[in-house]
Amino acid sequence: MNRRNFILFSALASSMSALNPASAFDLGKMLEAGKGLAEAESVSDADLKNYCDQMTVKMDAENKVAGANTTHGKRLTKLTKEIANYDGLKLNFKVYQTQDINAFAMANGTIRIYSGLMDQFSDDEIRYVIGHEIGHVNAGHSKARIQTALRTSALKNAISATGGKAAQLADSELGSLFEQVVLAQHSQGNEREADDRAMTLMKAKKYKAEACVTALEKLAALSGSGGASWLSTHPSPKERAERMRAQLNA
Repeated sequence: MNRRNFILFSALASSMSALNPASAFDLGKMLEAGKGLAEAESVSDADLKNYCDQMTVKMDAENKVAGANTTHGKRLTKLTKEIANYDGLKLNFKVYQTQDINAFAMANGTIRIYSGLMDQFSDDEIRYVIGHEIGHVNAGHSKARIQTALRTSALKNAISATGGKAAQLADSELGSLFEQVVLAQHSQGNEREADDRAMTLMKAKKYKAEACVTALEKLAALSGSGGASWLSTHPSPKERAERMRAQLNA
């Protein structure tokens, strides 16, 4: 994937990047026949999960997933065992074997961490990334993005559906939806809310809350060195790090 990207992460920073499969796609059909654009205004939880499940299958198929017995797989299992179920969300973790520094989450509980990120972040910094991603999901940011995507001009002439359920999307549509829902930049307000929720997780689980600051500082350094060009499209990780530092003793 070559397209700037996302983390922290979404954000993460979202603020992380993302790869390139998505950049090659464009949407066309998506809503059920006859339902029209108005249906996008209120995507049901079931349809939301359906779309995310489809995107998850596609992304897992297009990336090299680290096995459970690999170094990265074992490490991820160890650092996430206490948060496999958190804040009402059943999480599904995997590692993508790539040097890209990135991570993403979807509203069905999918969380994918890239090995490039793991190689540069401590366990607690990765937990912050995860907490930030969970924050975007549980704050409703992900659902809002799905609704926005379904209102785009590319979907106005949507056509397929099956049995009154969410449409089964073609690869090109899944790629475009992934790009619009997962990779697109979050607002400053959304990023702050996700950061706050990540800090809450870190303190509740008694992890090192300082990791919220150091993770963002690492992202800021990567941005300054040109090692993460995608950060140029996201809210300043340096400013967010300073904001998180102010919360450490709150």
